[in-house]
Amino acid sequence: MHPGRVWRHGDSRAVRGPVLYWMHREHRAHDNWALVHAIGEAKAAGAPLAVVWCLSPRFLDAAYRQFHFLLRGMRGTAETLREHGIPFFLLQGDPADEVPRFAATHGTGLVVTDFDVLRLKRAWLGQVREALACPLHEVDGRNVVPCRMASDKREYAARTLRPKIHRLLPEYLDPFPSLATEASGVAAWKAPVPDAMAAPDWDALLAAHPADRSVPALTGPDAPVPGEEGARRTLETFLTSRIHRYEKRNDPNADAVSGLSPYLHFGMMAAQRVVQRVTASTAGSADARASFIEELVVRRELADNFCLHTPDYDAVTCFPAWAQGTLDRHRDDPRPHLYDEAALEKARTADPLWNAGQTQLMRCGVIHGYMRMYWAKQLLLWTPTPEEAMRIAVRQNDRWALDGRDSNGYAGIAWSLGGVHDRPWGERPVQGTIRCMTYNGARGKFDVAAYIARMESLRGGGQARLPKSPCQRQ
Repeated sequence: MHPGRVWRHGDSRAVRGPVLYWMHREHRAHDNWALVHAIGEAKAAGAPLAVVWCLSPRFLDAAYRQFHFLLRGMRGTAETLREHGIPFFLLQGDPADEVPRFAATHGTGLVVTDFDVLRLKRAWLGQVREALACPLHEVDGRNVVPCRMASDKREYAARTLRPKIHRLLPEYLDPFPSLATEASGVAAWKAPVPDAMAAPDWDALLAAHPADRSVPALTGPDAPVPGEEGARRTLETFLTSRIHRYEKRNDPNADAVSGLSPYLHFGMMAAQRVVQRVTASTAGSADARASFIEELVVRRELADNFCLHTPDYDAVTCFPAWAQGTLDRHRDDPRPHLYDEAALEKARTADPLWNAGQTQLMRCGVIHGYMRMYWAKQLLLWTPTPEEAMRIAVRQNDRWALDGRDSNGYAGIAWSLGGVHDRPWGERPVQGTIRCMTYNGARGKFDVAAYIARMESLRGGGQARLPKSPCQRQ
């Protein structure tokens, strides 16, 4: 594994005691650089290894839908780890308390964990680091080029990060080792652990979890299948059935997108594996494959760069100075409509296209990428302040989307509402020089009426047996 992926906290003394991999972002057994590093450290020290994962009672605005998807996927990951002789232990509670407590109980010599840019995760990591009596290694398995290696500052736009990514990309596309080969020869774990940790009842955990059940789980034949196997099948289906249409990815009716965003968000598939698979494929055109990799690597990693270097990524204060200035100058402009969050959440606006996007978000757990931009931008026009527009956009996305609570979502909303990674455009009421997206502009790009009709078919319906076309995944 490339050493640039590892960020070492604490001293570098030799490991004396078990190695723990605290999994919290990369929820997979295969193609997991943090797990590979933990195995390597355990082998070098002749120490036992275990994976620990902590189920928190709440995480930002995640609801039952997201916990259902996550726990179903984690069941398979835990089984795969055990099949390869790697113990998996489930903790419950605040990770900042539970991970150090478990480490102290078992005399841990090293904790390895996932890199994450979100404030809550950075706070967890800081608290765990302070409480541990051993070193902590943070491994970036999310980004193909590790975030800290790509840039040490907030990048202005994709055009400033792109050359840095491409310069390092060949260096970091090293092949993933086989889990079976890597796990062979690790010292056995012998310390006793309670049955509830060592053999969790996943159904009981989900049934007892206090998540908000007003956001239902996605079920039925077209719902995304949680876990690593579901991610692999989705990638192969994209390569065999949809990548040839990828040039039409901004058309919500074209069924051209990958469907991988929930799996990438939950770490059920490595972006690097997707890059390697797409690069090796002859499916679709060369331009389609290159465009997909641009979105997957440069644009996605730009979002991590933004959130790492901008802790207020979900507030108006994260907007560039020109954007804050133009929005301030237009604060008192009359709005064409004013809606409260309850009306917006129920898709009760005068704009049928916006209502369709909100319906897709609520019923399908995703919103098409073009529509997510349109959806967010209209909120500036319909709320009394940019701060309220930002709050509602973040909460609705984090509450309903499987891939919410993610650097991609926060960066995308900041682009839509506040010109992050963008530039000033022509001045308009309310929005100032923030780039606008209009209903008539959408009509020039795709069949708006068809999209609205497809989403209308979902209104008032349940989650079971949703037809595939309305819930086409992003």
